[in-house]
Amino acid sequence: MFSPHGPSLRELCVQALTSVERGYDLLAPKFDHTPFRTPDSVLDATAQALSDVGSFDNGLDVCCGTGAGMQVLRSVCRERITGVDFSAGMLAQARRAYPEATWVRADARALPFTEGFDLAVSAGALGHFLPAERPALFAGVHRALRPGGLFAVPTGTQSPRTSVSHWVTRGFDLTMRVRNAVWRPPFVMYYHTTGLAALRDDLTAVGFTVTDTALTGLGQHRDGRSRFRLILARKGDRLPGGGPHTSGRPT
Repeated sequence: MFSPHGPSLRELCVQALTSVERGYDLLAPKFDHTPFRTPDSVLDATAQALSDVGSFDNGLDVCCGTGAGMQVLRSVCRERITGVDFSAGMLAQARRAYPEATWVRADARALPFTEGFDLAVSAGALGHFLPAERPALFAGVHRALRPGGLFAVPTGTQSPRTSVSHWVTRGFDLTMRVRNAVWRPPFVMYYHTTGLAALRDDLTAVGFTVTDTALTGLGQHRDGRSRFRLILARKGDRLPGGGPHTSGRPT
């Protein structure tokens, strides 16, 4: 699962016994050599799907980590690209990898942006938010987008109950719940709190119009369902005065 350049078991244990922020500060120098980084195949499929939707001006990577999502934004955005994360260590790695981008340290549950972006993306981060925290996260993304803007989230679909991966992730979630019940500070990371239906409901509740599409090139489960889908959440495309917004809106 890990390359020779990745973290040791001891380093992972130390990370898991700290807070999410401190844990990622510690893991940052080796994060790209772990399976926790969103695979390039998922990022490439996301970029291709978004290029079929249209082109964009300014893009935002929410919970950007070491900046892997920038390869999506660079391929579909014509102007400014920005990453936001609360881990200083992860942002330091991202700055080195993508010096042309703008980097902002902030809590994603209180994003400091207002109608500055045509596109927002987030990959591999939603498991770090409890269901009760997602409304604030999604409301902040909605506020950060211009009218007509798009929030794109690639997400894995749940494996069949008969699969090994289903029970591995269930076991991981149970381990994290036990850890958080007996140890402080908590380390929030769960695989089974971010089902497609729950995410759609939360995005709709803050004002998005939500669709999703299969990322067909990433394979299928044994029951025929796509392994990954791309959630496409659109902010309303009319300004307060009732007129349509067209600048930077994808076609």
